Amino acid sequence: MASDEDSVQRGVFGPGSLAWDVLLHPAVIVFQSPAQFILQLTYKPVVAGVRDWDPISKKAHRGELTLFDVFDRGQRNSGIHAPMWLGDKDTAKRVAQHLIRVHGKVAGDVIDVGTPELGGYDANSPRDSMWATLTEMHSMLWVYERLGFHGLRLPRRLKPEQRDRYIEQVSEYSRLFPHDEEELPKSMDDLKKLYRKYDDLFGVTKTLSTIPATGQNFHQLWQESIKKNYHPSQRKVKFQLFFQEGLFKLLAMSAVSGKARKNSGLTPRQEKKVLAARVVLLPLVWLLQTRPVESYFLRMMWGPDAVEMVAEARKRHAQAKRKNSGENRKGS
Repeated sequence: MASDEDSVQRGVFGPGSLAWDVLLHPAVIVFQSPAQFILQLTYKPVVAGVRDWDPISKKAHRGELTLFDVFDRGQRNSGIHAPMWLGDKDTAKRVAQHLIRVHGKVAGDVIDVGTPELGGYDANSPRDSMWATLTEMHSMLWVYERLGFHGLRLPRRLKPEQRDRYIEQVSEYSRLFPHDEEELPKSMDDLKKLYRKYDDLFGVTKTLSTIPATGQNFHQLWQESIKKNYHPSQRKVKFQLFFQEGLFKLLAMSAVSGKARKNSGLTPRQEKKVLAARVVLLPLVWLLQTRPVESYFLRMMWGPDAVEMVAEARKRHAQAKRKNSGENRKGS
């Protein structure tokens, strides 16, 4: 039986966990951000929070947004979450409390001016906190199952009992934030029921990007500001964003569910092209998971601190799996 100290050191998931199998896979390292953005930006309260409160929205409103800001926002996405996913429990709690404070003002009375009956949003409410964590982790599972090679073996779906165990472990992560214990899923079936319950909060509409206070279109402000402030010094960042917003987003879109693609606004014809592209580009998907290429994108999109964190977690995870394997052989 593990001591309390061991439990703290293990963190939210810990070495040997199925969650770390998924999290530490090279495919997840490379495609985590675009996949998360695809799913999270179909959840309307998240879009509303970004639209009304995110620093990039404020900068776009002032006409000051640049490609550097967009890149920095993407890098912080994985970088700030990594200590909660891979660190000890005290670190995870400390980072979670920091995010709760940051999101304290992210609330509003209107999710979508076109459908006021949806009501408002609150990033620190049990509902919206839960969906923030579930969309992060569910998108990783899709990437692992549909893009994650195992040596030269093709990606494969986890067994049903493994998928249930993964979701149960994900709920432990959700408990770092405000939550309703009765709603946290314990299995994949529970998660599917949650998606059905909150179906009206997923999808995109023409009015979702309208800022209630001003009537301006958030995406239009974003694009106009980036265009106005473009400078040749941003070329390297523009090149990196080509991968994240172009190629990687295409491949991540092929990994998420059909419902998520539909909620993202893809037409059936566009969906067919995305799925066909995944088949054609499978050799490239494999190449992107090789150590030198993965290491490059880990540093670029997760940040230098995460490089050491991932390396240490992989070492501890491998040790735990070897130990578990040895104990299983002794018991058989």
